Amino acid sequence: MAGNEGASVRLLRVGEQVRHVLADILQRGDVHDDILARHMVSVTEVRMTPDLRHATAFVKPLLGRDEEAVLKALRQNTAYLQREVAKRVKMKNAAKLKFIIDESFDEGSHIEALLRDPKVARDLSEE
Repeated sequence: MAGNEGASVRLLRVGEQVRHVLADILQRGDVHDDILARHMVSVTEVRMTPDLRHATAFVKPLLGRDEEAVLKALRQNTAYLQREVAKRVKMKNAAKLKFIIDESFDEGSHIEALLRDPKVARDLSEE
């Protein structure tokens, strides 16, 4: 059991390192892409597979604008991003990157709107 806990901590640590590197690359504008140059992109989370060969990066453009265009641009520049991550994060093998739009903010907003609904608020309030 201790081995699994150590492995999960390692996965989280490496995922966080990859997230920082990707965020830094995107913030600096190192990717020469017109769409990425026009959008601030947040890398909210990176999940690594147990073998550290694959990384799923959850991203969100600022204000949620042009999500599909940003996602397409990231996918077109995946090879460059993988090389840069491999250079900056010391790993035996370069992780294959996969980009997905982070929907957690939208889900949170939806839940908040539901909770503000007068019918729901009435049911939640103590009488």
